[in-house]
Amino acid sequence: MEDPILLLIIILKALVEVAALSLPAQGMLRILDGRNYQQNFAYRLFQVIASPAIKLARMVSPRFIAQRYLGLVAFLLLFWMWLALIYAKAYICHARQLACFSA
Repeated sequence: MEDPILLLIIILKALVEVAALSLPAQGMLRILDGRNYQQNFAYRLFQVIASPAIKLARMVSPRFIAQRYLGLVAFLLLFWMWLALIYAKAYICHARQLACFSA
């Protein structure tokens, strides 16, 4: 059986990846759909997926950061969280001498 802490790190890493990839997908749909982007189902789905990251970005960023830049701030926060989770996974695998793969 796999280590429960390692499993938690893998699940968190997957959630961060999904949220991080939904931000550029949302931006591409906004560009491609033009003025009707808010009626697009896929855009709204990506907006729901990315909303916790946007809220986190608003909480940690100073008030002078404009609303339109929160997507970039959220993406950068998710990127650093992803790197930290990769480091944590590698640390757990090395410390417990587990045969971990890159997935």
